[in-house]
Amino acid sequence: MHLTHLTCTLCGQKHDARVPQNVSACCGKPLFAAYDLVAAARTLTRESLRTREKSIWRYREVLPVRDAASIVTLGEGWTPLLPAPRLAAKNGLAQVFIKDEAQNPTGSFKARGMTAAVSMAKEFGLTKLAVPSAGNAAGALAAYAARAGLEAHIFMPRDTPRANLVECEQTGAHVTLIDGLITDCGAEVAKRKAAAGWFDVSTLKEPYRAEGKKTLGYEVAEQLGWKLPDVILYPTGGGTGLIGMWKAFSEMEELGLLPRGTKRPRMYTVQADGCQPIVRAFHAGEKFAAEHLGAQTRASGLRVPKAIGDFIMLDALRTSGGGAVAIPDADMISATREVGAAEGIFPAPEGAACYAALKTLVAAGQIRPEETVVIFNTGTGLKYLECY
Repeated sequence: MHLTHLTCTLCGQKHDARVPQNVSACCGKPLFAAYDLVAAARTLTRESLRTREKSIWRYREVLPVRDAASIVTLGEGWTPLLPAPRLAAKNGLAQVFIKDEAQNPTGSFKARGMTAAVSMAKEFGLTKLAVPSAGNAAGALAAYAARAGLEAHIFMPRDTPRANLVECEQTGAHVTLIDGLITDCGAEVAKRKAAAGWFDVSTLKEPYRAEGKKTLGYEVAEQLGWKLPDVILYPTGGGTGLIGMWKAFSEMEELGLLPRGTKRPRMYTVQADGCQPIVRAFHAGEKFAAEHLGAQTRASGLRVPKAIGDFIMLDALRTSGGGAVAIPDADMISATREVGAAEGIFPAPEGAACYAALKTLVAAGQIRPEETVVIFNTGTGLKYLECY
């Protein structure tokens, strides 16, 4: 509604938001959507939000779609922020919350990004979308493309959880399985897209999935009574959610939804020890993350050996005073049962990894007893039955 232009996340150069864009023409890096926040603030207020729809589109003024008729929705967003008192007590903490993204359409947080990306594709008149995916993004693209009447072309590693494959097939997508990792799938999309007429909606290789994901930050703030938690633990593959939330915190200040100078949460990225490019780069003090060769983990959403938004994530982690934690697969699986038995939530291994990271950070004294912590469960464990 108030989208003005796109900005290169590395050098700041402006790009035209009136035409479809992938990465920046200047640096080949992700593009961020920029808005007229002064205009947006006239109608996007704490008061106005009280009566709005319970979906990500309640934040319509800071989402990119200009024409409401272009919005492709399945009712995504406004997922519960659930108190986890037993897990908090077990770890000697005052407050732990789980943001349960499993309750989105398609069972994961990927619905947020795809509703925005597919809506923009529809507004631009695109007809064929393609994505490499470790599973949940594929299911989300398949569903939202079907809802919009667009073609979805999906490339997944051959060992992706079967639930994701079935989901894509049953929602009409064209699915190709690749012997390799998500990076190999991405290379295949890049090789074919020009000749096939596909628009690439890969993580952070188009500007609008991050806009859908940033609503996680808006929701957490609103659900906590317009306060931010002290600590956020977020499972990181491509990192769009973490990046989107960091963007959202700045926007909310500009909009007047948060007071000027609001202290940001300490952001912690959680990865698998078998695929930890961001963790390694963080601890080595590097600006960019080298590819994690031979990546292996049963948490398919974390098996992303190279992320294009690495430098944005690393900056957010360091600026916030947070950090990066790698978790063994065995600890994720045991944490799944611990979360489930204590709080009745069956998290994806990626979400369980965040609880395992919480225990690690508490034991190391990096999270204090009086602090409020938000854990993100990014999807339902039902899609990962092979893990159990």
